[in-house]
Amino acid sequence: MAVQDISTYTYQDTFSLSVVQFEKACVVNKPEQVDSYTIYWIKEGKGTYYIDFEEYTFDGNIIFFLSPGQVFSVSSEKIKEAYKLSFKRDFYCIQTHDKEISCNGVLFNNVYDTPFVIPKPKDILRLSLLLEDLIEEFNNENSGQYDMLQSYLKQFIIHSVRVKTANFVVKEETETKLYKDFSVLVEQNFKKLHSVSAYADRLGISPKSISKHFQKLGTTTPSDFIKNRIILEAKRQLLYSEQSVKEIAFDLGFNDPAYFTRFFTKAIEKSPLSFKAEYKK
Repeated sequence: MAVQDISTYTYQDTFSLSVVQFEKACVVNKPEQVDSYTIYWIKEGKGTYYIDFEEYTFDGNIIFFLSPGQVFSVSSEKIKEAYKLSFKRDFYCIQTHDKEISCNGVLFNNVYDTPFVIPKPKDILRLSLLLEDLIEEFNNENSGQYDMLQSYLKQFIIHSVRVKTANFVVKEETETKLYKDFSVLVEQNFKKLHSVSAYADRLGISPKSISKHFQKLGTTTPSDFIKNRIILEAKRQLLYSEQSVKEIAFDLGFNDPAYFTRFFTKAIEKSPLSFKAEYKK
């Protein structure tokens, strides 16, 4: 998003709201790693964004949700009206019993799901009112400002969760429980556990049962699921760490750096160093 013509409101460097109201073409090819929980609401505009190296093209109203560590870049955009909400974990992260609206809920910290929602007219009205309330509260330095700002942010997130669950086909909890359990285990252990059998042991079922469950859901295979998470982390580290390919290989649980290089090259048809050079130029 272009930096010019942006009004920004901040609270103690832990929460900010930026308002963009202009119509201007912008191209930002260099990917950046997100360091805060970030919400981009493109209220009127079009463009193409890359999030964790996946392309998302939009034309009209859309809200993107990014978590710390994700890689974001703009291929093209023409924005007339947009908003950016950015907050640190210290400012807002709900307890586990509110898991749908937490920082590990439906919208954030889920690299396996679509990172956006598309609000309908009634949703747009409600979310717009919340942003107006936020701007008014940013300008209000009376007591209780932190609580009010957090309350409006929480309402924005709750309503966005409702938009997502209402507009996307959501399978029954019983149908997706194994998939969710598997994805959580992968997220926690992908740097050290690389085989489906290792996760099957932890889940107390057979690898074949996991494969059948994934096939029933019409998703990728369990082995590709694990591989894709490793590759994503490798891409992030290649671009945003000072580690060598050898050090990244060891960090991701590969005892043989040469095998890691073959693994990476086979997955994306580029060597680690070629991938790094392409994005760094």
